Amino acid sequence: MLNIFTLANGRLVQEEIESLEELSRFQPIWVDLDAPTPDEKRWVTQYYGLSIPHDAMDTDIEESARFYEEDNGELHIRSDFLIDDDEDSRSVRVAFILNLTNPDLRSKGVLFSIHDEDIPVFRLLRLRARRAPGLIEDARDVLLKLFDADAEYSADTLEGIYDDLKQVSIQVLSGDVTDERAGEVLGAIARQEDLNGRIRRNVMDTRRAVSFMMRSKMLSAEQFEESRQILRDIESLDSHTAFLFDKINFLMDATVGFININQNKIIKIFSVASVALLPPTLIASIYGMNFKYMPELDWSLGYPYVLALMLASALGPMWYFRKRGWLKQ
Repeated sequence: MLNIFTLANGRLVQEEIESLEELSRFQPIWVDLDAPTPDEKRWVTQYYGLSIPHDAMDTDIEESARFYEEDNGELHIRSDFLIDDDEDSRSVRVAFILNLTNPDLRSKGVLFSIHDEDIPVFRLLRLRARRAPGLIEDARDVLLKLFDADAEYSADTLEGIYDDLKQVSIQVLSGDVTDERAGEVLGAIARQEDLNGRIRRNVMDTRRAVSFMMRSKMLSAEQFEESRQILRDIESLDSHTAFLFDKINFLMDATVGFININQNKIIKIFSVASVALLPPTLIASIYGMNFKYMPELDWSLGYPYVLALMLASALGPMWYFRKRGWLKQ
């Protein structure tokens, strides 16, 4: 899908392009290629003279190659954006190309973005820009506002982790943690830990991208100050992610502790049973080895007597264990 965005009365207006001829009707500040087809890439290359790198969407490129400036003045930024769905959380690579210095290109002052999936941060910016006139003035503002919205999206996701861990804490600290519930709790904790790690990586990537823009000297004084504010917002998220890691570790240790307690209860039952049955076993062994003939032929009360003695020897330890409270669950 090929979408272009123009400014009209200070608002960002979206237009979906379905042919090469339609590109000539607009003067965009942002061209967004969402899972583009080969034809759509060809239209952009042909009309704007833009060369899209073949590895623009690769995720295994060197970290140092994610932020660079071409000789013709094009700035290339490849940044990851978080997607937090109910069933899955993942990071999506977005390739940005921005040219502000080469007057020979039609793409002068236009931001190009290429990605394979629709990203919530992009939808959020489009919604805000339509409702708030004057929010965006040029292509650099689009890029800055995307990174600003990305930091805010990460903060909202962190709030969701706080809420989810609160429910987990209630289950763990209730004291009644069965093995089945412990398995559910561990699964929930693992999901939140993975999401928290993705957020930490995402804000680190956003920090690097904003810092690159500041070093490139492409920003105005107002945009430079806005970039500093974005970095301060990102720094405030670091303490939250660190706290959540500590909380997750605590809940993990507490849950594993309850699992160990449940296992110790089972081991305690076997231990008590083995100790309680040791005297009857000893009596049965002595009784069975000290008769010349079968007891029922030589002594008619032999079996009742030894059975009563075995029962008494078993009840004695059980009474002692119960008195000490060792049989309580």
